[in-house]
Amino acid sequence: MAVHDDCKLKFLELKAKRTYRFIVFKIEEKQKQVIVEKVGEPTESYEDFTSNLPADECRYAVYDYDFVTAENCQKSKIFFIAWSPDVARVRSKMIYASSKDRFKRELDGIQVELQATDPTEMDLDVFRSRAN
Repeated sequence: MAVHDDCKLKFLELKAKRTYRFIVFKIEEKQKQVIVEKVGEPTESYEDFTSNLPADECRYAVYDYDFVTAENCQKSKIFFIAWSPDVARVRSKMIYASSKDRFKRELDGIQVELQATDPTEMDLDVFRSRAN
Protein backbone atom coordinates (compact mmCIF):
# COMPACT_ATOMS: atom_id res chain seq x y z
CA MET A 1 0.00 0.00 0.00
CA ALA A 2 1.54 3.28 -1.10
CA VAL A 3 1.31 6.41 1.01
CA HIS A 4 0.67 9.67 -0.83
CA ASP A 5 3.33 12.33 -0.06
CA ASP A 6 0.56 14.67 1.05
CA CYS A 7 -0.14 12.38 4.04
CA LYS A 8 3.37 12.82 5.42
CA LEU A 9 3.43 16.52 4.57
CA LYS A 10 0.16 17.29 6.38
CA PHE A 11 1.20 15.17 9.36
CA LEU A 12 4.49 17.07 9.66
CA GLU A 13 2.57 20.35 9.59
CA LEU A 14 0.28 19.10 12.36
CA LYS A 15 3.23 17.87 14.43
CA ALA A 16 5.63 20.78 13.96
CA LYS A 17 3.40 23.79 13.44
CA ARG A 18 0.08 22.70 14.94
CA THR A 19 -1.53 23.74 11.64
CA TYR A 20 -4.38 21.25 12.04
CA ARG A 21 -6.43 19.75 14.88
CA PHE A 22 -6.92 16.46 13.03
CA ILE A 23 -6.35 14.65 9.76
CA VAL A 24 -8.56 11.88 8.36
CA PHE A 25 -6.88 9.45 5.95
CA LYS A 26 -8.60 7.15 3.49
CA ILE A 27 -7.32 4.17 1.51
CA GLU A 28 -8.02 4.68 -2.17
CA GLU A 29 -8.48 1.03 -3.17
CA LYS A 30 -8.21 1.54 -6.95
CA GLN A 31 -4.92 3.44 -6.65
CA LYS A 32 -3.76 1.27 -3.73
CA GLN A 33 -2.63 4.25 -1.70
CA VAL A 34 -3.47 6.17 1.45
CA ILE A 35 -4.65 9.73 0.81
CA VAL A 36 -5.70 12.71 2.94
CA GLU A 37 -9.48 12.89 3.03
CA LYS A 38 -10.03 15.81 5.43
CA VAL A 39 -8.03 18.17 7.60
CA GLY A 40 -9.48 20.00 10.59
CA GLU A 41 -8.53 23.55 11.47
CA PRO A 42 -6.95 24.16 14.92
CA THR A 43 -10.20 25.79 16.06
CA GLU A 44 -12.29 22.69 15.30
CA SER A 45 -13.58 20.59 18.19
CA TYR A 46 -13.48 16.92 19.03
CA GLU A 47 -17.11 16.70 17.82
CA ASP A 48 -16.05 18.12 14.43
CA PHE A 49 -13.40 15.42 14.29
CA THR A 50 -15.73 12.50 15.08
CA SER A 51 -18.37 13.78 12.64
CA ASN A 52 -15.78 13.33 9.87
CA LEU A 53 -15.43 9.60 10.51
CA PRO A 54 -18.01 7.69 8.45
CA ALA A 55 -20.27 5.37 10.45
CA ASP A 56 -19.91 2.50 7.99
CA GLU A 57 -16.39 2.81 6.52
CA CYS A 58 -12.87 2.37 7.86
CA ARG A 59 -10.43 5.27 8.15
CA TYR A 60 -7.14 6.20 9.76
CA ALA A 61 -7.04 9.45 11.66
CA VAL A 62 -4.61 11.57 13.62
CA TYR A 63 -5.86 13.85 16.38
CA ASP A 64 -3.86 16.48 18.26
CA TYR A 65 -5.25 16.24 21.79
CA ASP A 66 -4.62 19.16 24.18
CA PHE A 67 -4.85 18.58 27.91
CA VAL A 68 -3.67 19.88 31.28
CA THR A 69 -1.58 17.60 33.50
CA ALA A 70 -2.03 17.09 37.24
CA GLU A 71 0.85 19.56 37.67
CA ASN A 72 -1.21 22.12 35.73
CA CYS A 73 1.02 21.99 32.62
CA GLN A 74 -0.51 22.51 29.19
CA LYS A 75 0.42 19.54 26.97
CA SER A 76 -0.68 17.82 23.82
CA LYS A 77 -0.35 14.31 22.46
CA ILE A 78 -0.77 13.07 18.95
CA PHE A 79 -3.21 10.17 18.77
CA PHE A 80 -3.39 7.73 15.87
CA ILE A 81 -6.85 6.22 15.51
CA ALA A 82 -7.58 3.12 13.46
CA TRP A 83 -11.31 3.49 12.86
CA SER A 84 -12.90 0.20 11.84
CA PRO A 85 -16.66 0.15 12.53
CA ASP A 86 -18.31 -3.26 12.91
CA VAL A 87 -20.65 -2.52 9.99
CA ALA A 88 -17.84 -1.78 7.51
CA ARG A 89 -17.20 -4.21 4.66
CA VAL A 90 -15.00 -7.17 5.65
CA ARG A 91 -12.65 -6.55 2.74
CA SER A 92 -12.22 -2.93 3.80
CA LYS A 93 -11.49 -3.94 7.41
CA MET A 94 -8.86 -6.41 6.21
CA ILE A 95 -7.15 -3.86 3.96
CA TYR A 96 -7.03 -1.24 6.73
CA ALA A 97 -5.82 -3.78 9.32
CA SER A 98 -3.08 -5.16 7.09
CA SER A 99 -1.68 -1.76 6.07
CA LYS A 100 -1.97 0.00 9.44
CA ASP A 101 1.53 -0.68 10.79
CA ARG A 102 3.25 0.29 7.57
CA PHE A 103 1.24 3.50 7.33
CA LYS A 104 1.86 4.34 10.98
CA ARG A 105 5.62 3.99 10.47
CA GLU A 106 5.42 6.72 7.81
CA LEU A 107 4.03 9.14 10.40
CA ASP A 108 6.93 9.73 12.72
CA GLY A 109 5.81 11.24 16.01
CA ILE A 110 2.65 9.38 16.96
CA GLN A 111 2.44 9.06 20.73
CA VAL A 112 -0.70 7.04 21.40
CA GLU A 113 -2.57 4.54 19.26
CA LEU A 114 -6.27 3.74 19.55
CA GLN A 115 -8.21 1.01 17.79
CA ALA A 116 -11.92 1.84 17.63
CA THR A 117 -14.90 -0.09 16.27
CA ASP A 118 -17.54 2.26 17.66
CA PRO A 119 -17.53 5.88 18.92
CA THR A 120 -17.45 4.91 22.62
CA GLU A 121 -13.99 3.36 22.17
CA MET A 122 -12.55 6.76 21.31
CA ASP A 123 -14.56 9.24 23.33
CA LEU A 124 -12.84 12.02 25.24
CA ASP A 125 -12.62 9.94 28.44
CA VAL A 126 -10.52 7.38 26.57
CA PHE A 127 -8.26 10.17 25.28
CA ARG A 128 -7.89 11.60 28.80
CA SER A 129 -7.00 8.23 30.33
CA ARG A 130 -4.48 7.37 27.58
CA ALA A 131 -2.85 10.83 27.51
CA ASN A 132 -1.42 10.67 31.03
